[in-house]
Amino acid sequence: MQALAQALIDAKQQVGFCSVCFHLSAEPVCEICRDRNREQNTICVVADSRDVIALERTREYRGKYHVLGGLISPMDGIGPDQLSITQLVRRVSQQQIKEVILAINPSVEGETTTLYIGQLLKPFTRVTRIAFGLPMGGDLEYADEVTLARALEGRRELD
Repeated sequence: MQALAQALIDAKQQVGFCSVCFHLSAEPVCEICRDRNREQNTICVVADSRDVIALERTREYRGKYHVLGGLISPMDGIGPDQLSITQLVRRVSQQQIKEVILAINPSVEGETTTLYIGQLLKPFTRVTRIAFGLPMGGDLEYADEVTLARALEGRRELD
């Protein structure tokens, strides 16, 4: 038990946030931000570090990230100032970023955060969001109206 407790204490002391993207890191700048082979002019914005891990598992995205540290939620007393939005705007405005991809969950808080960040970043770069729709193996008859509408909005040409 003592070894487990000490391991937790050590982890708490050694793991912090990347000074660039705010992803969890044992170093001042995380491994993703240090990687020169990644696309330097694309940033994917996510709510928390678990989202970075999920996107990295796909092996599809090769750009950089920015972790907000949550979502705007007035009901919970979380406003833009409690998140790393100011740092994101500074980063985008000072670097040559071609695209910011908003990969934020489609909840009420997620939509609020997406719209807010989109308005702040539009003067500086192209802002896109990930498509939402039906999960693989899902049935149309069980999908809600919002999910079906998003699936229609996110449609694309067949290859």
